[in-house]
Amino acid sequence: MSTFEAILMGLVQGLTEYLPVSSSGHLAIAAALFGVDGEQNLTFTIAVHVATVLSTLVILWSEIVWIFKGLFRWDGQLNREQRYALAIVVSMIPVGIVGVFFKDYVEEIFGAGLFVVGCCLLLTAALLIFSYYAHPRQKEEISFKDAFIIGLAQAVAVLPGVSRSGSTIATGLLLGNKKESLAQFSFLMVIPPILGEALLDIMKAIEGGTEAATAGIGTLPLIAGFLTAFVSGCLACKWMIGIVRRGKLVYFGIYCAIVGSLLIISSFL
Repeated sequence: MSTFEAILMGLVQGLTEYLPVSSSGHLAIAAALFGVDGEQNLTFTIAVHVATVLSTLVILWSEIVWIFKGLFRWDGQLNREQRYALAIVVSMIPVGIVGVFFKDYVEEIFGAGLFVVGCCLLLTAALLIFSYYAHPRQKEEISFKDAFIIGLAQAVAVLPGVSRSGSTIATGLLLGNKKESLAQFSFLMVIPPILGEALLDIMKAIEGGTEAATAGIGTLPLIAGFLTAFVSGCLACKWMIGIVRRGKLVYFGIYCAIVGSLLIISSFL
């Protein structure tokens, strides 16, 4: 992998991890268009995943500090910070089940081609557009029940083409949660699964050997990919929070519908 290719894949990963257009789907598209596939190199995959986690920590640092300040304080009952942290834990249950019991099946779907990506992008588009026009009664905070349902949406988003941020935020909106808090919750709840995925990749790299894990990539491309994913991730995370607050997800839904349709049509040509 060249430095330019590493920058390209890092940019795609960083931007699309937070924008509601599916990072896995766009990485598959980039691989098909440019003949580049960072997913085949475990070291690169780990690097860009860790970079996106770091970008979340930087942008949402004040919220993370707020959670930890109240997490170990006991007021006789669960305080707001503890309920918030527990809601994040509840949201992780579905994707954890998928990761443990259905990992091999999901990996087979990833190799199914761009037709599947196109269909999943249409699903993302439907969620985003529907959530824009739906107006349920607003709730003050995200309940444990809502957190679990949002977690189910995150579990579905393991499919290539289903946006993790798009599906979780759209599901939260349909449940009546306030858009001001949804983007923050969506990005915080994704940190443990991404770290867990990176840990699994590290274990796979150890089993396969260092030479296999780093095949085809040098130090400079690896650093370039990491920095690009981190910087673009910071920009996308901050931008996405503003987009959700302004309620402009419908435009991403239209984009996903167009790209998904083109992928489906191209698969028959």
